[in-house]
Order: sequence, then C-alpha cells, then structure tokens
Amino acid sequence: MKREIGLSLFPFQPTLGDVGAVELAAKLGVDAVDLSTSNAKFWDYRLPDSVYSRSDAEIIEYFTALRERAEALGIRVAQTHGRISGFINVKEEDDAFIENARLDCLVASVLGVDACVIHSVSTHYIGPDAPRELMHKLNFEMFSRILEHAKRYGVKIASETFGNVSKYNVCDFFGHIDEFVESFERVCADGDNAKYMSYCLDTGHCNTALPYGEPPVEEIVRRLGSRISVLHLHDNNTKKDQHKIPMTGEINWTAVFD
Repeated sequence: MKREIGLSLFPFQPTLGDVGAVELAAKLGVDAVDLSTSNAKFWDYRLPDSVYSRSDAEIIEYFTALRERAEALGIRVAQTHGRISGFINVKEEDDAFIENARLDCLVASVLGVDACVIHSVSTHYIGPDAPRELMHKLNFEMFSRILEHAKRYGVKIASETFGNVSKYNVCDFFGHIDEFVESFERVCADGDNAKYMSYCLDTGHCNTALPYGEPPVEEIVRRLGSRISVLHLHDNNTKKDQHKIPMTGEINWTAVFD
C-alpha cells in the first residue's frame, strides 16, 4: 500500500480559493488533501455569494472541475470536512444545518472522497450546563438526518473525536470518550447506519481532553479500533488545540503509531 502525505486545505482556501489551495498542495509535494466545506462564512446556502447558494447542478459542475484540476496535478482529494457547529437546539438553525450537511454529502460524492468529516453536537455552542439527555438526543437526531443524505449520495460520515472547550475551561461533552462512543454506537445500531459511519481520530482534540481524566491518544486509538477511517494528526501542549506539527508537542507519537 502506498503511503500518502496529506494536508488540510482549511487555512488556505479562504485566501487562495479552492483551486489555489490545491495548487499550493501540489507545489508542496503532498499526495492528498482534506478539502474543507466547513467555514460558515463561505459554505452556507443562505449566503448569496456562496457556492452552496447555487443549484445542485451548478455545485456538481464546480466540484467536478475542482476534482479534475486536482487529478491533473497528481493530487487526490482524500476527505472533506463538513459541518462543525453541530445542532444548537434552535429549529431554524438546525434545519439549515441539515441542508448544508446535505450539500457537504453531495460535494463529497462528486469529489469521490473516502469520508466526509462531521463534528458532533458541542458544548462550545450548547453551553456547559446542557443536560446529558439533551446532548445525546440532539446528536442522535443530527446524525440520523445527515445519514439520510449520506446514503442517498453513497458517502461515509466520519464522526470526529473532541477535546476541551477553552472558553468554558471544560472538556467538551463528547470529548469524554465514553459519551462519544455511546452516541456513535446508538446511531450505528439504527437500521443500516453502521455501513455509513466511521470515526475521525483527531489526535490534537483527544490530547486536550487528557487534563480532564480522559485517556491518552494511544488508548483512544485502541478503543476506536478498525472503525477509524480518517486521521487528523497534529500536536499540542494538552491545554490548547494548537495544531502543531506532530512531535512538537506532548503526544507520545511512538505509542500512537505503534
């Protein structure tokens, strides 16, 4: 199996554009990219200047051209990063979230990616005092509705591991690995959902949950096992999601890679 070096295009797309970000990746010599459709300033069907405000046919045309440009440069779009905020328990916003998530799935299908990464419901947006029952209810409803579209477009959804929420100085609710796995398993147990669900292991997020009594990254790898389909590999000091280059923070990378 060929080993690929991948790069997230999230920091580059707002300034260079989608094609420009892919071209930069080619100049850097990487093999694959993670294309982001998560930035709410750009990827929202309610914004008149957003690609997502166009018809499905026009969106397909746009991303087909992007995929062809990437292929011409020898770049594989390996994954996309869709919605970040999760449900916020406001019907109008949550319904809009689902329509944008549908478009995330459509884009992932056009690009032929392995998975579209989606964040769980988050303490960052709901607040630190939300009841456990509400968090699980919202997360189940959110992923269940997203999966209707994932199945329609033949896309796998990768649920991303969480860490701390610095603005509240707490661990994100789904940064607690037991809660995260329980919610994931509940979604997978419904119908054929398991065929379309996987994990995105974000090492940096997991590492910021460590001060709150959560296990180290290597233990989370073992816990999630073969259901991991996407890797977000970065490092930090356990206190902040710094997105540092691996081996420049406090993660035990020897243990993780073992």
